[in-house]
Amino acid sequence: MDMRTLKRGELAKEVGVSPETIRYYEQQGLLQANRDDNGYRRFEPGCIDRLKFIQRAQRVGLSLKEIGELLTLEIARGEHTCEEVKAITQAKQQEIQQKIDELQHMYDALTVLNNRCCGGSHSAEHCTILTALADTESSTEELVHEHPNTH
Repeated sequence: MDMRTLKRGELAKEVGVSPETIRYYEQQGLLQANRDDNGYRRFEPGCIDRLKFIQRAQRVGLSLKEIGELLTLEIARGEHTCEEVKAITQAKQQEIQQKIDELQHMYDALTVLNNRCCGGSHSAEHCTILTALADTESSTEELVHEHPNTH
């Protein structure tokens, strides 16, 4: 076995992740190790770059499944097109935009609710926030489109 190969712990330390992370990536098929004569898993030095690829991809929000797809394309760049690669990142971008839209909708609804309430120290018996949330006839769509200046 080549002495330049790394044990799981050495690889983890080199990249700044836990050995459990390395083990998990192995289980997910993102990393592969060879076994030496003693049965230890040994990783080629190229696994460092692969781990850094995985980390960068995670930082931009890609899931391990999406990262696996990109790694498959990365391994055989000459057999794939930029269009295939871009389709993965565009799909993720659309997914993130949908989440942003949903969060904006929630934020707007909370703004309406908060603007309705005086926030005073008196009893919450007639609290407009609780009343609006308890109203089975209204929806969050209605909350966002209502005018928010009632207490």
